[in-house]
Amino acid sequence: MVDFWADWCGPCKALSPALEAAAASRQGKVELVKVDVDANQQLAALYRVQGIPNVKVFRDGEVVDEFTGALRPAKVEAFFDKFVASRADDLLAAGDELSLREAAELEPQRADVAVALAAARLGRGAETEALEAISGHESDFGAAGIAARVRLTRAGLATEAFAALDRGERDAALDTLIRAVSELPHNGDALSADLDPDEARDLLRRAIVGILSESDPGDSSARAYRRKLAAALG
Repeated sequence: MVDFWADWCGPCKALSPALEAAAASRQGKVELVKVDVDANQQLAALYRVQGIPNVKVFRDGEVVDEFTGALRPAKVEAFFDKFVASRADDLLAAGDELSLREAAELEPQRADVAVALAAARLGRGAETEALEAISGHESDFGAAGIAARVRLTRAGLATEAFAALDRGERDAALDTLIRAVSELPHNGDALSADLDPDEARDLLRRAIVGILSESDPGDSSARAYRRKLAAALG
Protein backbone atom coordinates (compact mmCIF):
# COMPACT_ATOMS: atom_id res chain seq x y z
CA MET A 1 0.00 0.00 0.00
CA VAL A 2 1.49 3.33 -1.06
CA ASP A 3 0.05 6.44 0.56
CA PHE A 4 0.68 9.51 -1.61
CA TRP A 5 0.36 12.46 0.73
CA ALA A 6 1.72 15.91 1.68
CA ASP A 7 2.45 17.58 4.98
CA TRP A 8 0.05 20.47 4.25
CA CYS A 9 -2.85 18.09 3.48
CA GLY A 10 -5.36 17.89 6.34
CA PRO A 11 -7.27 14.84 4.97
CA CYS A 12 -3.93 13.05 4.57
CA LYS A 13 -3.19 13.50 8.26
CA ALA A 14 -6.72 12.35 9.13
CA LEU A 15 -6.31 9.17 7.06
CA SER A 16 -2.81 8.20 8.26
CA PRO A 17 -3.80 6.68 11.65
CA ALA A 18 -6.40 4.41 10.02
CA LEU A 19 -3.89 3.25 7.40
CA GLU A 20 -1.22 2.60 10.01
CA ALA A 21 -3.63 0.70 12.27
CA ALA A 22 -4.88 -1.45 9.38
CA ALA A 23 -1.34 -2.27 8.28
CA ALA A 24 -0.18 -3.03 11.84
CA SER A 25 -3.11 -5.39 12.47
CA ARG A 26 -1.98 -7.50 9.52
CA GLN A 27 1.39 -8.15 11.13
CA GLY A 28 3.74 -7.92 8.17
CA LYS A 29 1.35 -9.25 5.54
CA VAL A 30 1.19 -5.83 3.90
CA GLU A 31 3.79 -3.07 3.68
CA LEU A 32 2.60 0.52 4.02
CA VAL A 33 4.82 3.10 2.31
CA LYS A 34 4.32 6.87 2.44
CA VAL A 35 5.33 9.07 -0.49
CA ASP A 36 5.45 12.85 -0.07
CA VAL A 37 4.17 14.18 -3.41
CA ASP A 38 5.98 17.50 -2.95
CA ALA A 39 9.35 15.78 -2.53
CA ASN A 40 8.61 13.15 -5.22
CA GLN A 41 6.75 15.04 -7.94
CA GLN A 42 8.04 12.88 -10.80
CA LEU A 43 6.92 9.71 -9.02
CA ALA A 44 3.51 11.22 -8.32
CA ALA A 45 3.20 12.21 -11.98
CA LEU A 46 4.32 8.76 -13.15
CA TYR A 47 1.49 7.14 -11.20
CA ARG A 48 -1.03 9.83 -12.15
CA VAL A 49 -1.73 11.10 -8.67
CA GLN A 50 -4.29 13.84 -9.24
CA GLY A 51 -5.60 14.28 -5.70
CA ILE A 52 -4.42 13.39 -2.22
CA PRO A 53 -4.54 11.43 -0.10
CA ASN A 54 -4.27 8.77 -2.79
CA VAL A 55 -3.62 5.19 -1.71
CA LYS A 56 -2.51 2.73 -4.36
CA VAL A 57 -2.09 -1.01 -3.97
CA PHE A 58 0.90 -2.53 -5.76
CA ARG A 59 1.26 -6.21 -6.47
CA ASP A 60 4.21 -7.49 -8.51
CA GLY A 61 5.02 -3.90 -9.45
CA GLU A 62 1.58 -3.11 -10.85
CA VAL A 63 -1.22 -0.99 -9.40
CA VAL A 64 -4.16 -3.32 -8.73
CA ASP A 65 -6.47 -0.97 -6.82
CA GLU A 66 -6.61 2.48 -5.26
CA PHE A 67 -8.76 5.08 -3.55
CA THR A 68 -8.60 8.84 -3.13
CA GLY A 69 -9.75 10.83 -0.11
CA ALA A 70 -9.92 10.28 3.64
CA LEU A 71 -12.02 7.18 4.30
CA ARG A 72 -13.47 6.25 7.68
CA PRO A 73 -11.46 3.58 9.59
CA ALA A 74 -14.08 0.90 8.87
CA LYS A 75 -13.85 1.63 5.15
CA VAL A 76 -10.05 1.48 5.32
CA GLU A 77 -10.24 -1.91 7.02
CA ALA A 78 -12.64 -3.16 4.35
CA PHE A 79 -10.26 -1.94 1.64
CA PHE A 80 -7.33 -3.79 3.24
CA ASP A 81 -9.49 -6.89 3.66
CA LYS A 82 -9.82 -7.13 -0.13
CA PHE A 83 -6.14 -8.08 -0.25
CA VAL A 84 -5.12 -9.49 3.12
CA ALA A 85 -7.09 -10.43 6.23
CA SER A 86 -6.20 -9.00 9.60
CA ARG A 87 -5.07 -11.14 12.51
CA ALA A 88 -8.52 -10.59 14.03
CA ASP A 89 -10.15 -11.91 10.84
CA ASP A 90 -8.04 -15.07 11.04
CA LEU A 91 -9.04 -15.53 14.68
CA LEU A 92 -12.70 -14.91 13.87
CA ALA A 93 -12.54 -17.58 11.19
CA ALA A 94 -11.06 -20.03 13.73
CA GLY A 95 -14.24 -19.55 15.75
CA ASP A 96 -13.26 -21.03 19.12
CA GLU A 97 -13.79 -18.93 22.22
CA LEU A 98 -10.09 -18.47 22.97
CA SER A 99 -9.43 -17.18 19.44
CA LEU A 100 -12.48 -14.93 19.57
CA ARG A 101 -11.39 -13.44 22.87
CA GLU A 102 -7.98 -12.60 21.38
CA ALA A 103 -9.68 -11.09 18.33
CA ALA A 104 -11.86 -8.91 20.58
CA GLU A 105 -8.78 -7.72 22.43
CA LEU A 106 -7.04 -6.85 19.14
CA GLU A 107 -10.01 -5.03 17.60
CA PRO A 108 -12.50 -4.16 20.36
CA GLN A 109 -14.43 -1.86 18.01
CA ARG A 110 -15.61 -4.77 15.83
CA ALA A 111 -19.20 -5.76 16.53
CA ASP A 112 -18.95 -8.96 14.47
CA VAL A 113 -16.16 -10.25 16.70
CA ALA A 114 -18.03 -9.22 19.86
CA VAL A 115 -21.20 -10.99 18.72
CA ALA A 116 -19.31 -14.18 17.81
CA LEU A 117 -17.61 -14.18 21.23
CA ALA A 118 -20.94 -13.61 22.98
CA ALA A 119 -22.53 -16.46 21.03
CA ALA A 120 -19.68 -18.78 22.01
CA ARG A 121 -20.15 -17.86 25.65
CA LEU A 122 -23.89 -18.41 25.43
CA GLY A 123 -23.17 -21.87 24.05
CA ARG A 124 -21.73 -22.82 27.44
CA GLY A 125 -24.42 -20.96 29.38
CA ALA A 126 -22.28 -17.97 30.40
CA GLU A 127 -24.94 -15.28 29.99
CA THR A 128 -23.24 -12.57 32.04
CA GLU A 129 -19.97 -13.04 30.15
CA ALA A 130 -21.90 -12.89 26.87
CA LEU A 131 -23.38 -9.54 27.84
CA GLU A 132 -19.92 -8.28 28.75
CA ALA A 133 -18.67 -9.25 25.29
CA ILE A 134 -21.24 -7.09 23.51
CA SER A 135 -20.97 -4.12 25.86
CA GLY A 136 -20.58 -0.99 23.74
CA HIS A 137 -22.12 -2.58 20.63
CA GLU A 138 -25.80 -2.15 21.56
CA SER A 139 -26.66 -0.52 18.21
CA ASP A 140 -25.58 -3.63 16.29
CA PHE A 141 -28.46 -5.95 15.32
CA GLY A 142 -26.53 -9.06 16.29
CA ALA A 143 -25.56 -7.63 19.69
CA ALA A 144 -29.13 -6.47 20.33
CA GLY A 145 -30.28 -9.99 19.50
CA ILE A 146 -27.88 -11.48 22.03
CA ALA A 147 -29.09 -9.10 24.74
CA ALA A 148 -32.72 -9.94 23.91
CA ARG A 149 -31.96 -13.66 24.09
CA VAL A 150 -30.51 -13.30 27.56
CA ARG A 151 -33.57 -11.42 28.83
CA LEU A 152 -35.93 -13.97 27.30
CA THR A 153 -34.14 -17.00 28.70
CA ARG A 154 -33.88 -15.42 32.13
CA ALA A 155 -37.66 -14.99 31.98
CA GLY A 156 -38.01 -18.65 30.99
CA LEU A 157 -39.15 -17.90 27.42
CA ALA A 158 -38.02 -19.34 24.06
CA THR A 159 -35.46 -21.63 25.67
CA GLU A 160 -36.28 -24.42 23.19
CA ALA A 161 -35.61 -22.10 20.26
CA PHE A 162 -32.22 -21.02 21.57
CA ALA A 163 -31.24 -24.60 22.33
CA ALA A 164 -31.93 -25.38 18.67
CA LEU A 165 -29.85 -22.38 17.63
CA ASP A 166 -26.91 -23.62 19.74
CA ARG A 167 -27.18 -26.97 17.96
CA GLY A 168 -26.79 -25.19 14.61
CA GLU A 169 -30.48 -25.57 13.71
CA ARG A 170 -31.13 -21.99 12.62
CA ASP A 171 -34.38 -22.57 10.75
CA ALA A 172 -35.89 -24.60 13.58
CA ALA A 173 -34.97 -21.84 16.01
CA LEU A 174 -36.50 -19.15 13.79
CA ASP A 175 -39.69 -21.15 13.27
CA THR A 176 -40.09 -21.55 17.02
CA LEU A 177 -39.38 -17.88 17.73
CA ILE A 178 -41.80 -16.63 15.07
CA ARG A 179 -44.47 -19.00 16.35
CA ALA A 180 -43.89 -17.59 19.83
CA VAL A 181 -44.49 -14.07 18.49
CA SER A 182 -47.78 -15.18 16.92
CA GLU A 183 -48.96 -16.94 20.06
CA LEU A 184 -48.34 -14.08 22.49
CA PRO A 185 -51.52 -12.69 24.03
CA HIS A 186 -52.54 -9.17 23.11
CA ASN A 187 -53.67 -8.18 26.58
CA GLY A 188 -51.46 -6.54 29.15
CA ASP A 189 -51.23 -9.51 31.52
CA ALA A 190 -47.65 -10.20 32.57
CA LEU A 191 -46.08 -13.36 31.18
CA SER A 192 -43.59 -13.44 34.03
CA ALA A 193 -42.43 -11.25 36.86
CA ASP A 194 -40.26 -9.37 34.37
CA LEU A 195 -42.12 -9.28 31.05
CA ASP A 196 -45.51 -8.33 29.67
CA PRO A 197 -46.59 -9.42 26.15
CA ASP A 198 -45.45 -6.21 24.46
CA GLU A 199 -41.99 -6.44 26.00
CA ALA A 200 -41.73 -10.12 25.11
CA ARG A 201 -42.85 -9.42 21.53
CA ASP A 202 -40.16 -6.76 21.11
CA LEU A 203 -37.47 -9.00 22.58
CA LEU A 204 -38.48 -11.87 20.31
CA ARG A 205 -38.34 -9.50 17.35
CA ARG A 206 -34.86 -8.35 18.33
CA ALA A 207 -33.68 -11.94 18.76
CA ILE A 208 -35.01 -12.94 15.34
CA VAL A 209 -33.53 -9.87 13.62
CA GLY A 210 -30.21 -10.58 15.32
CA ILE A 211 -30.12 -14.13 13.98
CA LEU A 212 -31.09 -12.99 10.48
CA SER A 213 -28.45 -10.24 10.52
CA GLU A 214 -25.79 -12.93 10.20
CA SER A 215 -27.29 -14.25 6.93
CA ASP A 216 -25.71 -13.61 3.55
CA PRO A 217 -27.39 -10.79 1.58
CA GLY A 218 -28.53 -13.26 -1.06
CA ASP A 219 -30.05 -15.75 1.38
CA SER A 220 -33.61 -16.24 0.09
CA SER A 221 -34.69 -18.10 3.23
CA ALA A 222 -33.67 -15.10 5.34
CA ARG A 223 -35.90 -12.88 3.23
CA ALA A 224 -38.74 -15.36 3.71
CA TYR A 225 -38.24 -15.32 7.48
CA ARG A 226 -38.32 -11.51 7.51
CA ARG A 227 -41.70 -11.65 5.77
CA LYS A 228 -42.95 -14.22 8.29
CA LEU A 229 -41.80 -12.00 11.14
CA ALA A 230 -43.60 -9.00 9.67
CA ALA A 231 -46.78 -11.05 9.34
CA ALA A 232 -46.51 -12.33 12.90
CA LEU A 233 -46.02 -8.82 14.24
CA GLY A 234 -48.99 -7.82 12.07
